[in-house]
Amino acid sequence: MSAAVTFAHVSKRFASPRGPLQALDDVTFDIQPGEFFGLLGPNGAGKTTLISILAGLSRPSQGAVAVFGSDVHAEPMRVRRDLGLVPQELVFDPFFTVREALRFQSGYFGIRRNEDWIDELLAGLGLTDKADTNMRALSGGMKRRVMVAQALVHRPRVIVLDEPTAGVDVELRQGLWAFVSRLNRDGCTVLLTTHYLEEAEALCSRIAMLRGGRVVALERTADLLRRASANVLRFKTDQALPAAIAARARVTGRIAQIKVHDAYEVEQTLAALRQAGVVMEDIEVHKADLEDVFLELMATAPATRSAQEVSA
Repeated sequence: MSAAVTFAHVSKRFASPRGPLQALDDVTFDIQPGEFFGLLGPNGAGKTTLISILAGLSRPSQGAVAVFGSDVHAEPMRVRRDLGLVPQELVFDPFFTVREALRFQSGYFGIRRNEDWIDELLAGLGLTDKADTNMRALSGGMKRRVMVAQALVHRPRVIVLDEPTAGVDVELRQGLWAFVSRLNRDGCTVLLTTHYLEEAEALCSRIAMLRGGRVVALERTADLLRRASANVLRFKTDQALPAAIAARARVTGRIAQIKVHDAYEVEQTLAALRQAGVVMEDIEVHKADLEDVFLELMATAPATRSAQEVSA
């Protein structure tokens, strides 16, 4: 059977005031049918560019992309029937109710009399009581639910979720993942980009990480986590850390996290902090997670190259 999605030596160059920019550099990987696949990377890594090429919204400078063996640009209609895209941006028609929007979206694919599936989408995404509400009257989170429903209304075999839970509440995130996970168990292939790394760790069986337009990691999630052999010392404090410890710490607000390899290093670090007069609360040691692996890979991977450097 063909891969659900194939990226074959995909590169993309853009013009910029400082000369050509290499947004993607020889990106190659497959996503297998039924996979829940994560595509991670910092802002500007090339994730949205890659998804735009997959959706047929942009052409690669070189390379090819296929969905179930059909080339995205040679057979666009076949690919669009197999692909459901939820973009980052909130795009909606302000003149329709939720149900009308889903009916019109169905019509774009020549689908009629699919009210049962529309009702199932509305129920699965918590939109039943909003079915006859005008799109303009919905909150941002509700509009995002409708966008997910629109992407699924033609029953695609591949769902692409580009930051689907950005800026939405916890209830929506949980409901969305329960519904999408059910579709995945039923055989639907899912490609997810997210900055919530705990979501990727919990949901994705395999992950690709991009940095500067290149794939810097492509592994099963469990194998990536095994890279994180160290533990993490975590605590809260209102004080600045000593310079030597701050250099290897990750600080978010009051929370400091420091990589430690064994009990001796834990004690040495705590002793140094106490000696410096740092008052700590809620001290704990836990296994490193996907965020730790991600930050380590991003710190060691090369930055974006210019197109001239790539062609040299």
